Amino acid sequence: MTDTILAAITDEIGRQGPMTVETYMKRCLEPYYAAGNVIGVDGDFTTAPEISQMFGEIIGAWVLHVHQMMGAPASFNLVELGPGRGALVRDIMRVVSLRPDTERALKLHLVETSPELRKAQRMALGQRDAVWHDDISSLPAGPSIIIANEFFDALPVRQFVARGGRWRERAVGMQGDGLAFCDIETADVPAGLPGAANDGAIAEWHQTGQAIAGALAHRLATDGGAMLVIDYGYEGPATGDTLQAVRAHAHADALKAPGTADLTTHVDFTQLRTAASAASASFAGSVSQGEFLSALGIGHRAQKLAAANPHRAAAIETDLARLVSPDAMGALFRVGTIYARMAAPPPFTSGN
Repeated sequence: MTDTILAAITDEIGRQGPMTVETYMKRCLEPYYAAGNVIGVDGDFTTAPEISQMFGEIIGAWVLHVHQMMGAPASFNLVELGPGRGALVRDIMRVVSLRPDTERALKLHLVETSPELRKAQRMALGQRDAVWHDDISSLPAGPSIIIANEFFDALPVRQFVARGGRWRERAVGMQGDGLAFCDIETADVPAGLPGAANDGAIAEWHQTGQAIAGALAHRLATDGGAMLVIDYGYEGPATGDTLQAVRAHAHADALKAPGTADLTTHVDFTQLRTAASAASASFAGSVSQGEFLSALGIGHRAQKLAAANPHRAAAIETDLARLVSPDAMGALFRVGTIYARMAAPPPFTSGN
């Protein structure tokens, strides 16, 4: 598989010249996620829901709260973007089931392209009904609560390099028999890039992410609801190369063995805010993941779990620290919400 992907990429570069970083990420990520065995201890990376059930349970409590803030509609869509192996939605639904009126109103929709990951999600959900979608275009109308945990970071991005006071697009070309970064002239320079930058500085433009966020924000502006975004990121505009590859839980070369490593970039929450505003929706945030989870009571939940499972108390404390500590995921990951037709922003995503 690796040789096939590399051969296809080098052939395309040979015929058409260097491909943009965005195109390179697309060529690598589509077959990578199609394989399906990428998450967890035996995969390349671990997400928060895989670390502890507490994460999903806190998100479940957030869903219950937001449903009430929406006026408790008798029918609403619960949507997860990129549900991984289904751990998050499984834990959310366990909490939602504690409030029968919300559970009856909920219609579950999962946006997932990988057949292998869909199988894992079906197993995680057991007998619970769900509808799967290849992309957001087929999601139904109606009030919605949308969960995007580590979704936007896995979308292809455009990168630009400052050269002589101008921005050029960063690309991937050939150097000898291998792949190498280069930059190419482009007339399509986004207006939202940082102003003056030192020669060689890199800026990232989340064009695909903005398009998806904008489309979902438009749905929320039309029908009401909220989208929770949890991802490692920052408030821009800023410069810096955040493209990274992870293979077997270790950093790898993004240009070596394409299609066999997870490629991600940090999310610019300011760009998501701009996309929401353009679609007549509001944006609240961002706050750190540690602040968000702690405000919603994850510490109390950890105490309850430890009391019920004393033989696991130390492991539960370790998992809690991993999720909320500033030295772990607590500060690296940020949380924000896009919302519309609600009297107030969803809880604990803007310091409220």
